[in-house]
Amino acid sequence: MKKITRKKHLEMKLQSVPPHPNPKVGLEQYSTPSVIASDLIWNASSLGDIEGKNVVDLGCGSGILTLGCALMGANRAFGVDIDNDSITLARESLEKLKVENAEFILSDINDYDKDDAVDTVIQNPPFGSQRKAEHGQDLKFVEKACQLKPDVLYSFHMASTEEFLISYYEKNNLEITHIFRYNFPIPKIYEFHTKEKQNVDVIVIRAFSDF
Repeated sequence: MKKITRKKHLEMKLQSVPPHPNPKVGLEQYSTPSVIASDLIWNASSLGDIEGKNVVDLGCGSGILTLGCALMGANRAFGVDIDNDSITLARESLEKLKVENAEFILSDINDYDKDDAVDTVIQNPPFGSQRKAEHGQDLKFVEKACQLKPDVLYSFHMASTEEFLISYYEKNNLEITHIFRYNFPIPKIYEFHTKEKQNVDVIVIRAFSDF
């Protein structure tokens, strides 16, 4: 498959990846917009973290980040999610886009282990903002990502927690090299939503360590 050479072309490809048709509030299934996914993956590729690399997307949802990395020349891109509906949808997009260097795996991230070396983890985890018992879910994803011992980690977080996150990453010997900032649109998909759309400030932290 020929690697995409323009960001706009990547975004156009990713626009064909549909959002989850029946999102589950307990899993905080908010689809990453194609414009954000393409921008992040383009930047990650520019930093040498995608092309020719083995990439893992933890909590992949409908697979937009996994597919984007595959389209940008990843050696292999693996999407992992606990939700069967998400994996089914992601596999349908895989076939529609005729992507051969990606794979979607139905698994709890805690049970996921890959024999092949992982070069890059890129993830948009649930933030635990809807259920107090789930607070800090994004940090559990960071912990799992570190267990995979990648060369570099990209992880989405709420911008409002940036100060805490910087401290958390540093305490865990993760060196932050870049922070990407996005205005993330949340559509009205759950009963408790009162607005048709709400924009939330998010950050994506790029970090590495000895893992």
